[in-house]
Amino acid sequence: MTDKITLDVNGSIATITNRNVEKHNAFDDEMDAELFAIFDELAATPTVRAIVWRGEGKSWSSGRDVSAIGTNVTEMTHHELMSRGHAGIQKIWSIEAPIIVAIQGWAIGGSFQRALLCDVRIAAEDARFMLPELGHGVIPDTGGMGVLYEMCGHGLVSDMVLTGRRLSADEALSHGIVSRVVPNDELDATAHEMA
Repeated sequence: MTDKITLDVNGSIATITNRNVEKHNAFDDEMDAELFAIFDELAATPTVRAIVWRGEGKSWSSGRDVSAIGTNVTEMTHHELMSRGHAGIQKIWSIEAPIIVAIQGWAIGGSFQRALLCDVRIAAEDARFMLPELGHGVIPDTGGMGVLYEMCGHGLVSDMVLTGRRLSADEALSHGIVSRVVPNDELDATAHEMA
């Protein structure tokens, strides 16, 4: 178990917090496993009526911890790792409570795509969105591309994927990626008020 991601349940509201602050909440295999366990727990807890997914520090999540790539100590093949990751992310859909993602700073790559799979996204004024996978020689494959395409259409998705273009909070709002942009110091309160 890791302290890089935590779950707190207070009455009918659950809060997931990304806490890998030193790496702008970048995810590694250990964090992924803990996140998927949290999803299982939330899916089995009908008393939770709303979920806030937030990040400590300057960013919601900077995506994958690229320094951890290639350090996996399991006996799993790349295909098995990908299958485990996709199955884990699909657990979002087994949770009946709506998930409100409160994004400050960066939402990059697979983490941005995970946010797209949730019910509601709100952004702090400093939020930035990016899909840099092609620059790392991989494709954006976490599942959010279809959702982003439905929201924004071919033009924006192609621009973000092929060029790695950064999208501001206001641009994300204008494209319907987020439903609100709020001052940074009001982000958590707004998310919990919505919940």
